[in-house]
Amino acid sequence: MKKGFYPHLAFDGIRKNKRLYLPYILTQIGMIMMFYIVIFLRYGKSLEGTFGDKTVNVVLMLGGWVIAIFACIFLFYTNSFLIRRRKKEFGLYNILGMDKKNISILLFWESLITSAISLFCGLVLGVALSKLAELGLIKVMNRTEVSYSFYVSPTAILLTAGVFSVIFLLLFLNSVRQIMSADAVTLLRSESLGEKPPKANPLLGVIGVLLLLGAYTIAVVVDEPQTAVRVFFIAVIMVIVGTYLLMIFGSVLLCRFLQKRKNYYYQPNHFVSVSSMTYRMKRNGAGLASVCVLATMVLVMISSTACLFFGTENSISIRYPRDITLSTGFTSLDEIDDDNLKKVAADIDSLAASHNANASNIVAYRSVVTVGTILDGGKLTPDGTAVEVGIKSGAHTCFDIVPIEDYNAVMGANETLAPDEVIVYGYKMKYKYDTVTLGDGKTYKVKKTVDNYLIDGDTSVNIAPSMFIFVPDLKEAVKGFAKDAVKDGLSTVNYKYFRFFDTDLDIEGERALCYDYIDMTRQLFGNKNSAYKNLLTLSVESRNVDRDDYYSSFGALFYLGIMLSVVFIFAAVLIIYYKQVSEGYEDQSRFEIMQKVGMTKKEIRRSIDSQLLTVFFLPLVGAGVHLAFAFPMIRQLLILFNLFDTRLFIVTTLISFAAFSLLYILVYRITAGGYFHIVRRQQNA
Repeated sequence: MKKGFYPHLAFDGIRKNKRLYLPYILTQIGMIMMFYIVIFLRYGKSLEGTFGDKTVNVVLMLGGWVIAIFACIFLFYTNSFLIRRRKKEFGLYNILGMDKKNISILLFWESLITSAISLFCGLVLGVALSKLAELGLIKVMNRTEVSYSFYVSPTAILLTAGVFSVIFLLLFLNSVRQIMSADAVTLLRSESLGEKPPKANPLLGVIGVLLLLGAYTIAVVVDEPQTAVRVFFIAVIMVIVGTYLLMIFGSVLLCRFLQKRKNYYYQPNHFVSVSSMTYRMKRNGAGLASVCVLATMVLVMISSTACLFFGTENSISIRYPRDITLSTGFTSLDEIDDDNLKKVAADIDSLAASHNANASNIVAYRSVVTVGTILDGGKLTPDGTAVEVGIKSGAHTCFDIVPIEDYNAVMGANETLAPDEVIVYGYKMKYKYDTVTLGDGKTYKVKKTVDNYLIDGDTSVNIAPSMFIFVPDLKEAVKGFAKDAVKDGLSTVNYKYFRFFDTDLDIEGERALCYDYIDMTRQLFGNKNSAYKNLLTLSVESRNVDRDDYYSSFGALFYLGIMLSVVFIFAAVLIIYYKQVSEGYEDQSRFEIMQKVGMTKKEIRRSIDSQLLTVFFLPLVGAGVHLAFAFPMIRQLLILFNLFDTRLFIVTTLISFAAFSLLYILVYRITAGGYFHIVRRQQNA
């Protein structure tokens, strides 16, 4: 063959099918651009040395790989639309003498051209917009230091080119596989395949309904963050599978039901639309389910991350109840008696005074902390697990035993307890029993449960819930409960003293004070004449110093939520577009025949509107229902980030749904216009 024949034929094939290829290439460009920007931010220079940069880098790297994996899955999905539409053309080439090897070469050139265009344009746009994206990230992270120098990341370019080159290679091999496995006749008839009367399996439709109801039930009944973490992904999988089964098989049953309603079915604007939907609903049901799942993902991500971002100060106020929080841990209960803690408090206050901190709002309390499980009837059983922050999960609960006099001092209360009474406060949990049995020790009556207490930082960030038990006699309460042991170098019981206070210092002043507290502890550690002689741990935290870390983390999550939402919206729009285009080509001949037998153009238009509106908004409705039932579970997950503001989450959820609905309607108008154009072109031919 003439040199350049295949490249010319490939380019001509792309040009003649530009209605199919242009959106596909634009989506590839968008995903490449997004991936480059995320990796650019990950390896960029703007975050180097800033507080919280490691957290942001982890979030961005995770987001980059999520985009890459999703792009691979989604491009395989959309590429099937292209190949299905082109199979008739390839079948004609085969009949005219071009064998499968020649067609594979043609596919190679088409893949090379589209991949080269996508990579070049995606990288150019990514580089061009990278600085804007960087400034946006710095803004949401609440940073003030900004560099306006422009630079290109070779690492991001190489990684982007490598990842998407592998994806494009896999797409090409999959296309060749489809062509090689079909004969010429099958290729020619590919567009009419699937036009046999569909067989809806009622059992699968029922399974889909049951899966959705089960997931909704799980989401609604979950009332603790720890439980929400354990069942979240199970519920997500149930929703995805249930959505696909319901929309694929349930939609066919719906069409069958509409056909049996004679008053509805035998009308000009319903007859053609319902008949057409019935024959292709199993195929299009998968597309509708995909759009529904993508829409749900977008709404969940953007509403939850926006809530975290705009509720950052709320989370900080819970994580850091005062400007300075000091937590000291000792080896025995005797070390946290009143006389010893007066010396500790004197050292703490003296150092604060030396920094002119003007300490105010000072509160303090003691706590004996261990980890265990809550058995039926309210028996608290320590399980010998080492007390370590941030890693507890499963059935573990942290138990904090606090003397009632410390509770009164902290809360400004005047509670009194009988020797057999306690007060209970559950943090990230609800205590449901009337009694508390402390291990092998005493059983107490729960006088009442309270809904507030001053929480230290370690407790607030721990994934495990905490149960505070305020007791009349601390030594008596822990006698048969807190059993000292060491496991993996860590104590199974902590004897803690917490001290909280506000200061007049700025960020640098608070940072210097925290460093001096650490130095003081090092100097006194092991000193037999010091109150710190049996000190095990010391934790010093500053609200103002650590504020940037919160804004970095929540800002990065919000930014990543926006980026991933844009990628998922790309995917949903392309699925909708190909659905409309493929149906438009399929319906050309149908409406031409109906016009010949007497159906007017006005009736055809009403029929088309009925068909589009019947199915187009199903994914949006489904996503709204999914989001409504997922709301309680997501709210529990947000509590893990110390965000308890339900009203804020309601507002961000409603705004997110309203904005997405407007975008969805816009997409409907654009893609419906493409459908009308294809159908009308045949009518006017």
